[in-house]
Amino acid sequence: MYDVVIVGGGPSGATAAMDLATQGKKVAMIDRDGRIKPCGGAVPPRLIADFDIPDEQIVCRVNTARMISPTQRHVDIPIENGYVGMVDREHFDEFLRTRAKAAGAHRYTGTFVRIDRDANGTYVVYRDKISGNEMALETKLIIGADGARSKVGTQEVPGGDKIPYVIAYHEIIEAPAANENYDPMRCDVIYDGAISPDFYGWVFPHGAQCSVGMGTEVDGVDLKVATAKLREASGLTGCKTIRKEGAPIPLKPLDRWDNGRDVVLAGDAAGVVAPSSGEGIYYAMVGGRVAAEACLACLASSNAKDLKLARKAFMKEHKMVFRVLRSMQDAYYKSDERRERFVSLCHDVDVQKLTFEAYMNKKLVKARPMAHLKIGIKNISHLWGLVRPQHV
Repeated sequence: MYDVVIVGGGPSGATAAMDLATQGKKVAMIDRDGRIKPCGGAVPPRLIADFDIPDEQIVCRVNTARMISPTQRHVDIPIENGYVGMVDREHFDEFLRTRAKAAGAHRYTGTFVRIDRDANGTYVVYRDKISGNEMALETKLIIGADGARSKVGTQEVPGGDKIPYVIAYHEIIEAPAANENYDPMRCDVIYDGAISPDFYGWVFPHGAQCSVGMGTEVDGVDLKVATAKLREASGLTGCKTIRKEGAPIPLKPLDRWDNGRDVVLAGDAAGVVAPSSGEGIYYAMVGGRVAAEACLACLASSNAKDLKLARKAFMKEHKMVFRVLRSMQDAYYKSDERRERFVSLCHDVDVQKLTFEAYMNKKLVKARPMAHLKIGIKNISHLWGLVRPQHV
Protein backbone atom coordinates (compact mmCIF):
# COMPACT_ATOMS: atom_id res chain seq x y z
CA MET A 1 0.00 0.00 0.00
CA TYR A 2 1.46 3.32 -1.11
CA ASP A 3 0.53 6.68 0.36
CA VAL A 4 0.87 8.28 -3.08
CA VAL A 5 1.46 6.95 -6.58
CA ILE A 6 2.76 9.51 -9.07
CA VAL A 7 2.14 9.00 -12.77
CA GLY A 8 4.94 10.73 -14.69
CA GLY A 9 8.58 11.30 -13.78
CA GLY A 10 9.33 14.65 -15.40
CA PRO A 11 10.31 17.70 -13.31
CA SER A 12 6.85 17.91 -11.74
CA GLY A 13 6.40 14.23 -10.86
CA ALA A 14 10.00 13.77 -9.73
CA THR A 15 9.77 16.86 -7.50
CA ALA A 16 6.57 15.58 -5.89
CA ALA A 17 8.16 12.17 -5.36
CA MET A 18 11.24 13.73 -3.79
CA ASP A 19 9.23 15.94 -1.44
CA LEU A 20 6.92 13.14 -0.31
CA ALA A 21 9.74 10.66 0.20
CA THR A 22 11.73 13.11 2.32
CA GLN A 23 8.61 13.51 4.49
CA GLY A 24 8.65 9.78 5.18
CA LYS A 25 5.73 8.85 2.93
CA LYS A 26 5.66 5.64 0.94
CA VAL A 27 5.60 6.88 -2.64
CA ALA A 28 5.86 5.29 -6.08
CA MET A 29 6.70 6.98 -9.36
CA ILE A 30 5.76 5.47 -12.74
CA ASP A 31 7.59 6.83 -15.77
CA ARG A 32 8.19 5.90 -19.37
CA ASP A 33 11.87 5.29 -19.93
CA GLY A 34 13.80 7.36 -22.46
CA ARG A 35 11.23 10.06 -23.22
CA ILE A 36 12.77 13.54 -23.65
CA LYS A 37 10.50 16.56 -23.83
CA PRO A 38 11.26 19.30 -26.38
CA CYS A 39 12.33 22.28 -24.32
CA GLY A 40 14.64 25.27 -24.58
CA GLY A 41 15.92 24.31 -21.16
CA ALA A 42 16.02 27.73 -19.48
CA VAL A 43 15.90 27.76 -15.67
CA PRO A 44 15.95 30.94 -13.55
CA PRO A 45 18.12 31.40 -10.46
CA ARG A 46 15.09 30.99 -8.21
CA LEU A 47 14.57 27.44 -9.49
CA ILE A 48 18.22 26.58 -8.92
CA ALA A 49 17.99 27.86 -5.35
CA ASP A 50 14.51 26.61 -4.42
CA PHE A 51 15.10 23.09 -5.71
CA ASP A 52 18.80 22.72 -4.85
CA ILE A 53 20.07 22.09 -8.38
CA PRO A 54 23.82 21.35 -8.47
CA ASP A 55 26.21 23.24 -10.74
CA GLU A 56 26.93 20.21 -12.91
CA GLN A 57 23.33 20.22 -14.18
CA ILE A 58 23.74 23.75 -15.57
CA VAL A 59 25.24 23.23 -19.03
CA CYS A 60 25.38 26.95 -19.86
CA ARG A 61 24.97 30.32 -18.14
CA VAL A 62 23.34 32.83 -20.46
CA ASN A 63 23.95 36.55 -19.93
CA THR A 64 21.98 38.05 -22.84
CA ALA A 65 18.59 37.58 -24.47
CA ARG A 66 18.11 38.69 -28.07
CA MET A 67 14.60 39.48 -29.33
CA ILE A 68 14.32 39.24 -33.13
CA SER A 69 11.44 40.79 -35.08
CA PRO A 70 9.85 39.68 -38.39
CA THR A 71 12.06 42.17 -40.28
CA GLN A 72 15.15 40.80 -38.49
CA ARG A 73 15.53 43.79 -36.23
CA HIS A 74 16.91 42.73 -32.90
CA VAL A 75 17.17 43.96 -29.35
CA ASP A 76 19.84 42.56 -27.03
CA ILE A 77 18.74 42.58 -23.39
CA PRO A 78 21.54 42.10 -20.85
CA ILE A 79 20.77 39.93 -17.85
CA GLU A 80 22.03 42.10 -15.03
CA ASN A 81 23.08 40.80 -11.62
CA GLY A 82 22.88 37.14 -12.54
CA TYR A 83 22.33 34.70 -15.35
CA VAL A 84 19.79 32.32 -16.83
CA GLY A 85 20.85 28.71 -16.45
CA MET A 86 20.35 26.16 -19.20
CA VAL A 87 19.74 22.45 -18.67
CA ASP A 88 19.54 19.51 -21.05
CA ARG A 89 16.28 17.67 -20.38
CA GLU A 90 17.86 14.34 -21.35
CA HIS A 91 20.06 14.52 -18.26
CA PHE A 92 18.17 16.95 -16.01
CA ASP A 93 14.97 14.88 -15.78
CA GLU A 94 16.92 11.71 -15.07
CA PHE A 95 18.87 13.52 -12.35
CA LEU A 96 15.58 14.49 -10.68
CA ARG A 97 14.23 10.94 -10.90
CA THR A 98 17.44 9.45 -9.52
CA ARG A 99 17.43 11.93 -6.67
CA ALA A 100 13.83 11.07 -5.80
CA LYS A 101 14.70 7.36 -5.76
CA ALA A 102 17.69 8.02 -3.51
CA ALA A 103 15.33 9.82 -1.12
CA GLY A 104 13.19 6.69 -0.87
CA ALA A 105 10.70 6.84 -3.74
CA HIS A 106 10.03 3.55 -5.52
CA ARG A 107 10.56 3.85 -9.27
CA TYR A 108 8.65 1.82 -11.85
CA THR A 109 9.20 1.93 -15.59
CA GLY A 110 6.11 1.57 -17.72
CA THR A 111 3.05 3.24 -19.22
CA PHE A 112 -0.06 4.30 -17.31
CA VAL A 113 -3.19 2.36 -18.30
CA ARG A 114 -6.00 3.27 -15.87
CA ILE A 115 -7.16 3.67 -12.31
CA ASP A 116 -9.23 0.84 -10.83
CA ARG A 117 -11.31 0.96 -7.67
CA ASP A 118 -13.14 -1.73 -5.75
CA ALA A 119 -14.34 -2.35 -2.22
CA ASN A 120 -10.81 -3.15 -1.12
CA GLY A 121 -9.03 -0.07 -2.43
CA THR A 122 -7.67 2.05 -5.28
CA TYR A 123 -5.13 0.78 -7.81
CA VAL A 124 -2.98 2.46 -10.45
CA VAL A 125 -2.61 0.05 -13.36
CA TYR A 126 0.41 0.37 -15.64
CA ARG A 127 2.02 -1.72 -18.35
CA ASP A 128 5.48 -2.81 -17.28
CA LYS A 129 8.14 -2.01 -19.88
CA ILE A 130 10.17 -5.19 -19.43
CA SER A 131 7.46 -7.85 -19.11
CA GLY A 132 4.72 -6.10 -21.09
CA ASN A 133 2.25 -7.20 -18.41
CA GLU A 134 -0.28 -5.02 -16.64
CA MET A 135 0.76 -4.36 -13.05
CA ALA A 136 -1.24 -2.70 -10.25
CA LEU A 137 -0.05 -0.51 -7.38
CA GLU A 138 -2.43 -0.02 -4.47
CA THR A 139 -2.50 3.53 -3.16
CA LYS A 140 -4.35 6.09 -1.08
CA LEU A 141 -3.74 9.07 -3.37
CA ILE A 142 -2.60 9.70 -6.96
CA ILE A 143 -0.73 12.59 -8.56
CA GLY A 144 -1.19 12.88 -12.32
CA ALA A 145 2.00 14.45 -13.68
CA ASP A 146 1.78 12.86 -17.11
CA GLY A 147 1.89 15.84 -19.44
CA ALA A 148 -0.39 18.19 -21.38
CA ARG A 149 -2.66 15.47 -22.71
CA SER A 150 -2.78 13.73 -19.35
CA LYS A 151 -4.47 10.34 -19.35
CA VAL A 152 -4.97 10.66 -15.60
CA GLY A 153 -6.61 14.05 -16.04
CA THR A 154 -8.75 12.84 -18.93
CA GLN A 155 -10.03 9.89 -16.90
CA GLU A 156 -10.42 11.53 -13.52
CA VAL A 157 -10.68 15.33 -13.47
CA PRO A 158 -13.59 17.32 -14.93
CA GLY A 159 -12.25 19.37 -17.86
CA GLY A 160 -8.98 17.45 -17.86
CA ASP A 161 -9.56 16.38 -21.47
CA LYS A 162 -10.08 19.93 -22.78
CA ILE A 163 -6.76 21.58 -22.04
CA PRO A 164 -5.63 23.91 -24.87
CA TYR A 165 -2.06 23.49 -26.08
CA VAL A 166 0.52 24.36 -28.69
CA ILE A 167 2.71 21.76 -30.34
CA ALA A 168 6.38 22.38 -29.68
CA TYR A 169 9.20 20.90 -31.72
CA HIS A 170 12.95 21.28 -31.43
CA GLU A 171 16.20 19.82 -32.67
CA ILE A 172 19.26 19.39 -30.50
CA ILE A 173 22.30 20.13 -32.65
CA GLU A 174 26.04 20.38 -32.21
CA ALA A 175 26.77 23.99 -31.35
CA PRO A 176 28.99 25.91 -33.77
CA ALA A 177 31.83 28.13 -32.69
CA ALA A 178 30.80 31.67 -31.80
CA ASN A 179 30.14 33.73 -34.93
CA GLU A 180 28.14 36.74 -36.13
CA ASN A 181 24.88 34.75 -35.89
CA TYR A 182 25.51 32.53 -32.86
CA ASP A 183 26.64 33.48 -29.38
CA PRO A 184 27.07 30.59 -26.88
CA MET A 185 26.14 32.99 -24.05
CA ARG A 186 22.95 34.34 -25.65
CA CYS A 187 19.38 33.10 -26.04
CA ASP A 188 17.69 34.14 -29.29
CA VAL A 189 13.88 34.45 -29.33
CA ILE A 190 12.43 34.85 -32.83
CA TYR A 191 9.04 36.57 -33.20
CA ASP A 192 8.35 35.93 -36.88
CA GLY A 193 5.15 34.64 -38.51
CA ALA A 194 7.26 32.78 -41.07
CA ILE A 195 8.63 30.65 -38.23
CA SER A 196 5.55 30.53 -35.99
CA PRO A 197 2.26 32.28 -36.83
CA ASP A 198 1.12 32.47 -33.20
CA PHE A 199 4.07 31.79 -30.89
CA TYR A 200 7.83 32.07 -31.42
CA GLY A 201 11.02 30.25 -32.38
CA TRP A 202 14.16 29.90 -30.30
CA VAL A 203 17.88 29.25 -30.46
CA PHE A 204 19.10 28.39 -26.96
CA PRO A 205 22.72 27.40 -26.25
CA HIS A 206 23.40 24.24 -24.24
CA GLY A 207 27.17 24.37 -24.01
CA ALA A 208 28.48 21.91 -26.61
CA GLN A 209 24.95 21.59 -27.96
CA CYS A 210 22.11 23.92 -28.91
CA SER A 211 18.31 23.71 -28.90
CA VAL A 212 16.59 25.11 -32.01
CA GLY A 213 12.81 24.96 -32.16
CA MET A 214 9.39 26.58 -32.32
CA GLY A 215 5.79 26.09 -31.27
CA THR A 216 2.35 26.72 -32.73
CA GLU A 217 -1.33 26.11 -32.11
CA VAL A 218 -2.19 26.54 -35.81
CA ASP A 219 -3.17 23.39 -37.69
CA GLY A 220 -1.31 22.70 -40.91
CA VAL A 221 2.01 24.28 -39.92
CA ASP A 222 4.90 21.94 -40.71
CA LEU A 223 7.04 22.23 -37.59
CA LYS A 224 10.04 20.52 -39.16
CA VAL A 225 9.99 22.85 -42.17
CA ALA A 226 9.65 25.88 -39.91
CA THR A 227 12.57 24.71 -37.78
CA ALA A 228 14.65 24.15 -40.93
CA LYS A 229 13.92 27.77 -41.93
CA LEU A 230 14.95 28.90 -38.48
CA ARG A 231 18.21 26.98 -38.66
CA GLU A 232 18.93 28.48 -42.08
CA ALA A 233 18.20 32.03 -40.88
CA SER A 234 20.45 31.46 -37.86
CA GLY A 235 23.32 29.97 -39.87
CA LEU A 236 22.87 26.53 -38.27
CA THR A 237 21.98 24.40 -41.30
CA GLY A 238 25.36 22.68 -41.45
CA CYS A 239 25.43 21.69 -37.78
CA LYS A 240 25.01 18.00 -36.98
CA THR A 241 21.56 17.07 -35.67
CA ILE A 242 21.76 14.96 -32.49
CA ARG A 243 18.06 14.34 -31.82
CA LYS A 244 14.55 15.63 -32.64
CA GLU A 245 11.58 15.87 -30.28
CA GLY A 246 8.01 17.13 -30.29
CA ALA A 247 5.24 17.38 -27.67
CA PRO A 248 2.15 19.38 -26.68
CA ILE A 249 2.66 22.37 -24.38
CA PRO A 250 -0.40 23.57 -22.41
CA LEU A 251 -1.58 27.15 -22.74
CA LYS A 252 -3.73 27.69 -19.64
CA PRO A 253 -4.01 26.32 -16.10
CA LEU A 254 -7.05 24.09 -15.68
CA ASP A 255 -9.92 25.44 -13.63
CA ARG A 256 -9.81 22.32 -11.50
CA TRP A 257 -6.85 20.10 -10.59
CA ASP A 258 -8.45 17.39 -8.45
CA ASN A 259 -11.32 14.90 -8.68
CA GLY A 260 -12.61 15.57 -5.19
CA ARG A 261 -11.64 12.11 -4.09
CA ASP A 262 -8.08 10.86 -4.48
CA VAL A 263 -6.45 12.42 -7.57
CA VAL A 264 -4.65 15.75 -8.05
CA LEU A 265 -2.85 16.96 -11.18
CA ALA A 266 0.55 18.64 -11.41
CA GLY A 267 2.80 20.30 -13.99
CA ASP A 268 1.76 20.22 -17.64
CA ALA A 269 -1.18 17.99 -16.72
CA ALA A 270 -2.56 20.93 -14.73
CA GLY A 271 -1.66 23.38 -17.52
CA VAL A 272 0.99 25.36 -15.67
CA VAL A 273 3.15 26.67 -18.51
CA ALA A 274 3.57 30.44 -18.58
CA PRO A 275 1.76 32.17 -21.47
CA SER A 276 3.80 34.33 -23.83
CA SER A 277 7.16 32.91 -22.71
CA GLY A 278 6.22 29.22 -22.74
CA GLU A 279 8.37 28.71 -19.65
CA GLY A 280 7.49 25.43 -18.00
CA ILE A 281 10.28 23.82 -15.95
CA TYR A 282 10.05 26.13 -12.94
CA TYR A 283 6.26 26.10 -12.87
CA ALA A 284 6.18 22.32 -13.31
CA MET A 285 8.43 21.86 -10.30
CA VAL A 286 6.37 24.29 -8.23
CA GLY A 287 3.27 22.37 -9.36
CA GLY A 288 4.82 19.13 -8.17
CA ARG A 289 5.69 20.69 -4.84
CA VAL A 290 2.21 22.09 -4.14
CA ALA A 291 0.64 18.77 -5.22
CA ALA A 292 2.86 16.99 -2.70
CA GLU A 293 1.88 19.50 -0.01
CA ALA A 294 -1.81 18.97 -0.79
CA CYS A 295 -1.35 15.20 -0.54
CA LEU A 296 0.41 15.56 2.81
CA ALA A 297 -2.49 17.64 4.10
CA CYS A 298 -5.02 15.15 2.77
CA LEU A 299 -3.20 12.18 4.29
CA ALA A 300 -3.10 13.95 7.65
CA SER A 301 -6.76 15.00 7.65
CA SER A 302 -8.36 12.20 5.58
CA ASN A 303 -10.32 15.04 3.93
CA ALA A 304 -10.31 14.96 0.13
CA LYS A 305 -11.06 18.70 0.03
CA ASP A 306 -7.44 19.30 0.99
CA LEU A 307 -6.40 18.25 -2.53
CA LYS A 308 -7.72 21.63 -3.69
CA LEU A 309 -4.88 23.26 -1.78
CA ALA A 310 -2.52 22.52 -4.69
CA ARG A 311 -4.23 24.82 -7.16
CA LYS A 312 -5.04 27.39 -4.48
CA ALA A 313 -1.41 27.69 -3.40
CA PHE A 314 -0.08 27.84 -6.96
CA MET A 315 -2.54 30.47 -8.18
CA LYS A 316 -2.10 32.62 -5.07
CA GLU A 317 1.55 33.15 -5.97
CA HIS A 318 1.51 33.00 -9.78
CA LYS A 319 -1.97 33.97 -11.03
CA MET A 320 -1.13 37.62 -11.66
CA VAL A 321 2.06 36.79 -13.57
CA PHE A 322 0.13 34.35 -15.75
CA ARG A 323 -2.61 36.93 -16.33
CA VAL A 324 -0.13 39.60 -17.44
CA LEU A 325 1.72 37.19 -19.72
CA ARG A 326 -1.56 36.00 -21.26
CA SER A 327 -2.50 39.61 -21.99
CA MET A 328 0.88 40.14 -23.67
CA GLN A 329 0.47 37.05 -25.84
CA ASP A 330 -3.06 38.00 -26.84
CA ALA A 331 -1.99 41.55 -27.66
CA TYR A 332 1.27 40.99 -29.52
CA TYR A 333 1.28 37.54 -31.12
CA LYS A 334 -1.63 38.13 -33.50
CA SER A 335 0.31 39.47 -36.49
CA ASP A 336 3.80 40.36 -37.68
CA GLU A 337 2.93 44.03 -37.32
CA ARG A 338 2.18 43.47 -33.64
CA ARG A 339 5.33 41.35 -33.22
CA GLU A 340 7.38 44.15 -34.75
CA ARG A 341 5.96 46.55 -32.19
CA PHE A 342 6.58 44.11 -29.36
CA VAL A 343 10.28 43.84 -30.20
CA SER A 344 10.40 47.62 -30.48
CA LEU A 345 8.92 47.90 -26.99
CA CYS A 346 11.75 45.69 -25.72
CA HIS A 347 14.17 48.55 -26.47
CA ASP A 348 12.83 50.31 -23.40
CA VAL A 349 15.15 50.05 -20.37
CA ASP A 350 12.24 49.96 -17.90
CA VAL A 351 10.68 47.06 -19.81
CA GLN A 352 13.99 45.20 -19.85
CA LYS A 353 14.69 45.62 -16.15
CA LEU A 354 11.22 44.79 -14.89
CA THR A 355 10.88 41.83 -17.27
CA PHE A 356 14.04 40.17 -16.06
CA GLU A 357 13.49 41.07 -12.42
CA ALA A 358 10.13 39.30 -12.69
CA TYR A 359 11.65 36.35 -14.57
CA MET A 360 14.54 35.85 -12.17
CA ASN A 361 12.40 36.15 -9.03
CA LYS A 362 9.11 34.75 -10.40
CA LYS A 363 6.92 37.58 -9.19
CA LEU A 364 5.82 40.99 -10.43
CA VAL A 365 8.02 43.74 -9.06
CA LYS A 366 5.99 46.16 -6.95
CA ALA A 367 8.77 48.41 -5.73
CA ARG A 368 8.81 50.64 -8.82
CA PRO A 369 5.25 51.90 -9.44
CA MET A 370 6.33 54.76 -11.73
CA ALA A 371 8.15 52.30 -13.99
CA HIS A 372 4.97 50.20 -14.22
CA LEU A 373 2.96 53.31 -15.12
CA LYS A 374 5.45 54.32 -17.81
CA ILE A 375 5.42 50.81 -19.26
CA GLY A 376 1.62 50.82 -19.35
CA ILE A 377 1.60 54.08 -21.31
CA LYS A 378 4.31 52.86 -23.70
CA ASN A 379 2.48 49.56 -24.16
CA ILE A 380 -0.73 51.32 -25.21
CA SER A 381 1.22 53.63 -27.50
CA HIS A 382 2.84 50.70 -29.30
CA LEU A 383 -0.41 48.73 -29.61
CA TRP A 384 -2.28 51.71 -31.00
CA GLY A 385 0.51 52.55 -33.43
CA LEU A 386 1.23 55.94 -31.87
CA VAL A 387 4.96 55.29 -32.03
CA ARG A 388 7.06 53.92 -34.87
CA PRO A 389 8.96 50.68 -34.26
CA GLN A 390 12.58 51.38 -33.37
CA HIS A 391 15.42 50.05 -35.49
CA VAL A 392 18.56 48.43 -34.15
